[in-house]
Amino acid sequence: MQERSALRHPAAARIANLLAVSAVALGLAACEKMKEPTTGQKIDSALERTEQAAAAAKADAQKAMQAAQVKVEEGATKAEAAARDAEAAARQAGNSALAMADDGAITAQVSSGLAKDPDLSALKIDVDTHNGVVTLKGPAPSQAAKDRAATIAQGVKGVSSVLNQLDIKPG
Repeated sequence: MQERSALRHPAAARIANLLAVSAVALGLAACEKMKEPTTGQKIDSALERTEQAAAAAKADAQKAMQAAQVKVEEGATKAEAAARDAEAAARQAGNSALAMADDGAITAQVSSGLAKDPDLSALKIDVDTHNGVVTLKGPAPSQAAKDRAATIAQGVKGVSSVLNQLDIKPG
């Protein structure tokens, strides 16, 4: 009897059919959500997460490498500067040592030359050399002997000037 009343009202029949179809669709949708993912879906999901993690790790590694490269370059720059400073210090020390050796050699040569002179050899003449400048101190028996002492000192290689501070003391 109900079938007859549904047939009499076609709009009501359509609504009833629509409700029935909607209920079936909702039920199927709910069943789909409740389903466990398949093994393939699980593998795909795990692969995707792994690829994302690998990409993030690669980006982190690249950043770390760039930072390390900057540190290496800074270290190399500092090492080069230290090497230049060490080289300059070594040169300066070498030049000072050569100057001291040269001054010592000049002093020895001047003293030797003075010892060969008969008027100056018996005298106590102090010879001092600094940066090629020879200073003579002590007694000289005459002006001629004083002048010869300056000439002997000036004749030594490496002497730039002579400070003749010899005192004339005849005697």
